[in-house]
Amino acid sequence: MASTFVESNLARLIVNITPPLARIALNNAPLNVIDIPMMEELAQTLREIEARSDISIIVLSGEGNAFSAGVDVPAHTPDRVEVMLLKFHAVVRALVASKRVTVAAVHGHCLGGGAELALVCDMVYTTSSAQWGFPEIKLGCYPPVACTALAALVGQKRAAELILTGRTISGIEAAEMGLANRAVPDKKLEAAVTQTVRALLKLSPVALAGAKKAFYAWDAIHFDKGLARAEKIYLEELMKTSDAQEGIRAFAEKREPKWIGK
Repeated sequence: MASTFVESNLARLIVNITPPLARIALNNAPLNVIDIPMMEELAQTLREIEARSDISIIVLSGEGNAFSAGVDVPAHTPDRVEVMLLKFHAVVRALVASKRVTVAAVHGHCLGGGAELALVCDMVYTTSSAQWGFPEIKLGCYPPVACTALAALVGQKRAAELILTGRTISGIEAAEMGLANRAVPDKKLEAAVTQTVRALLKLSPVALAGAKKAFYAWDAIHFDKGLARAEKIYLEELMKTSDAQEGIRAFAEKREPKWIGK
């Protein structure tokens, strides 16, 4: 008989495991902002799942009214940003390297680091009304994961527009671009995810793992090197600029930033 349990000792996640399925829900009301404690819990949970031979599918979602509005902005300050990037990108790398099939269920806000978590999942289903975007440029920053991986999903020009303007798009446009497999009405999101999960459950876990490893072989090489380069530029160049520091301060102070171009 399959074992089912809910991890109750996690402050930022709700984890429900019914082998061969693991469900991870981001749980940091009101908008599931990804702070460092959540990053640590995600990394721990993914390590534990990866160590289990009875799990072949992971569904990632958000509790409440949003998938995630992104990484905690105060964690971008110069004294914290290196630790933040290290911990967040450890989660991203774990999702990319996972032998499990990963499915993201997106509703509400899916912005910045939240959108980066979704885009590195194997399959993504979004509500039509979801709000997707990479608004980091408006804070004088950029999204390293999206800079590395987004063009492969949506094409160079569309990726450049999203990253360089920071504009927000609907779930419908996200699906049309290739950020998601399909956009569905809000009430049908769970049904769309369940349909895919049921199809996957009929298949061989070892075949799925092998197919995923072969499918992403070249992308994984590019992603690993590309993300390392994006991190280096972020920490050694961007975060030393006055504009990056001003952008974070302005957000915290709820005012428009005053850029000086250096």
